[in-house]
Amino acid sequence: MSGHSKWSTIKRKKGAIDAKRGKIFTKIIKEISLAARLGGSDPEGNSRLRQAIMTAKAENMPKDNIEKAIKKGAGELAGAASYEEIVYEGYGPGGVAVLIEAMTDNKKRTVAEIRHIFLKHGGNLGENGCVSWMFEKKGSIIINKKDVDEDTLVELVLDGGGEDVVELENEYEVITDPNAFEDVKEALVKAGIKNVFDEISMIPQTTVKLDEQKAIPMLKLMEQMEDNDDVQHVYANFDIPDAIMEKLSQSM
Repeated sequence: MSGHSKWSTIKRKKGAIDAKRGKIFTKIIKEISLAARLGGSDPEGNSRLRQAIMTAKAENMPKDNIEKAIKKGAGELAGAASYEEIVYEGYGPGGVAVLIEAMTDNKKRTVAEIRHIFLKHGGNLGENGCVSWMFEKKGSIIINKKDVDEDTLVELVLDGGGEDVVELENEYEVITDPNAFEDVKEALVKAGIKNVFDEISMIPQTTVKLDEQKAIPMLKLMEQMEDNDDVQHVYANFDIPDAIMEKLSQSM
């Protein structure tokens, strides 16, 4: 399993323990506001806003918070901060490619914090374009193996416009083009198949295998990046053996 799937799994497990709900809400509100500012307040005609609202609902964000974020972004309410989207690229331990999507109102502060996190964990901030070519935007839907057999899932996914089904240890990962993401999700729902996690993600085309010595600082780097208030998403192309991943996820 590549880094994006493994890190998503760790986040799901940790989410039930850490419950950093306020920080999660803050990041989602930023995304909703910016999506509304860029594409308008109608989710029917704004796919980015529609996806942000779906993410908010999946995190049980109150309806009033969602509506307020949309109105602020669309300029219907005062008090909206002026955020700018920035992508940072760099390398983690072992030469792992790291792609960071940030949203900030202070670029100098954010780049200084990102650079510090890289250096602290044995990585370095790179130039624009140094690793982004290794990633491709795709929809990712994770489904428990016990909920569906592979042949049935593959048929549903391909009929719904999906691209591939990847077998993981205990789960299947459905890969889609971003434009087909919602259609595939709807097809699965109609078939009575629940997913445990879904997102539009930057999926690495190649991976870097890490041993336990390099995996420890790599996962700490990921966690600290995720914890930064200006960071919306972190993607990496590490590949860590399942046994090591399970051991480290329990100790994080």
